[in-house]
Amino acid sequence: MDFMKWINSLDELLYEVMSWLLFFPITLWRAVTRPFAMMAYADDQLAQPDGEQYSAALSPPLFLAISLLIAHGVSVSLGQVDQIVADRHGLAGLVSDDASALVLRLVIFASFALFAATRMVRRRGLPVDRTTLRAPFYAQCYPAAVFALGLSIGFSLASVAHPVAHHGGQALAVASILHYVIVETRWFAMTLKTGYLSAAGAVILTLLESFTLLLFVGFLFTR
Repeated sequence: MDFMKWINSLDELLYEVMSWLLFFPITLWRAVTRPFAMMAYADDQLAQPDGEQYSAALSPPLFLAISLLIAHGVSVSLGQVDQIVADRHGLAGLVSDDASALVLRLVIFASFALFAATRMVRRRGLPVDRTTLRAPFYAQCYPAAVFALGLSIGFSLASVAHPVAHHGGQALAVASILHYVIVETRWFAMTLKTGYLSAAGAVILTLLESFTLLLFVGFLFTR
């Protein structure tokens, strides 16, 4: 009986994992070309019963996690070694393999979604709690995933000596940053019904908070 339960669990797990092969590129395409529709989709899906959520796309946190996994795979395929994993000083000793390094990066890039969601909740005059933060955080995971994927692969390619890969990686990293800033500025402007100048200010503050955390974590794990 236990063996049959294991077989059934394996069957469900295999289907779920294989479905990612289809729904990841679909979700990525939609997140790049229709970011606001995907953020609205994330909001709508949270109102659905648990078993019916995100039937036509990957859930935002899962999409972010797989994006970082793919970016890490690109880095490994290029023969690059994770500096945090290679370092054994200080807190870097806690990150001893690629899996723990991936979790650390997931937390870092999820902070971009968290800080943006928190600023949105505060700008709307709502209390910051688990209820008010959930919907904007899930919505923000979509653009954060696109940003993380493009930036990470861009930096990996920019580290390659080949001129085409090097310059292509730089272009991809810059394009990812610009795409993220534009999407976030428009999102703040549309959601808060404010001007682009005010929205851009909110985005700049959010990026400052996120990159400050990134630098702080980087300092702790490389010293």
